[in-house]
Amino acid sequence: MQDLPAPTARRRPRPLKIGIMLPESEREMAGDTAGWRDFLAMARATEDLGFDSLWFADHLLMKVEGYEQQGAWECWSMLSALAAATTRIELGPLVACTAYRNPALTAKIAETVDEISGGRLILGLGAGWAEPEYRAFGYPYDHRFGRFEEAFTIIRTLIREGEVDFAGRWYEARDCALRPRGPRPDGMPIMVGTFGGEKMTRLIAEHADSWNVWAQHFGNRASGIPRLREQVDAACEAVGRDPATLERTAAVMVDFPGAYGRPGQVVPSLTGAPEALAEEMYAYAREGISHVQLYPDPCTVAGIEALAPMLEILDRG
Repeated sequence: MQDLPAPTARRRPRPLKIGIMLPESEREMAGDTAGWRDFLAMARATEDLGFDSLWFADHLLMKVEGYEQQGAWECWSMLSALAAATTRIELGPLVACTAYRNPALTAKIAETVDEISGGRLILGLGAGWAEPEYRAFGYPYDHRFGRFEEAFTIIRTLIREGEVDFAGRWYEARDCALRPRGPRPDGMPIMVGTFGGEKMTRLIAEHADSWNVWAQHFGNRASGIPRLREQVDAACEAVGRDPATLERTAAVMVDFPGAYGRPGQVVPSLTGAPEALAEEMYAYAREGISHVQLYPDPCTVAGIEALAPMLEILDRG
């Protein structure tokens, strides 16, 4: 069987990686729901236009006060299909909630998707936050950090070492091995999403490859990054880690004419001409962000294409 091509580095002056976030729930306000054919078209546009990555949210049932509830497709099922349908771009969950699946199984799923992709998966993990979603599907919402810490221990140990023997308060994986191994013997990079909580930030500093923050937690502007970056730097220094070894990433919302609107959005989206958007990307890079996940509205092929002129400006340097 012929080996799948490994992701290739693109020679360009682009100051940071630019990814695309796919629709995370039903497009209720547009009277439409994105399905597999829509995701496939958006994935191909993302790759063909030269973006660096593709991201899918891990939600089950969105309940935002003041809006009708919205559903979402299962994250890992979609990522496996997207991994098979693309050849170059990195891809990952933004982020996978460790409470929704047994942690050893999560590691198994991630390793399988990395195999399908030929080594392009970024494993984004988080503790989750949407209590109604937990309740609707029967997951416990208490002790979220404690549960995450144990799940994270099992997942990262399996991904990086291939085996684990763990028994905790919430989870156990006794004499568990991750076999067969995927295309990367030491596993894929692990990204953890948080918004500045002390315990989670310390855990990231100790064990993660990259840190991610969502738009609403820094105001969706590069100017909001320094406060959180300083917290992350301090946490790294407290555990004896060089802060420069932890990658910094951020999810950013961008609106174009015809935007549907996002239920519950509390911070202003980026808007404006390609030059203005490119300047904001340069600002993120100056603040130490090396990878952004752009969430366009409308979140369609047209929305992705509307970002292409910005990408061209960044590539010119």
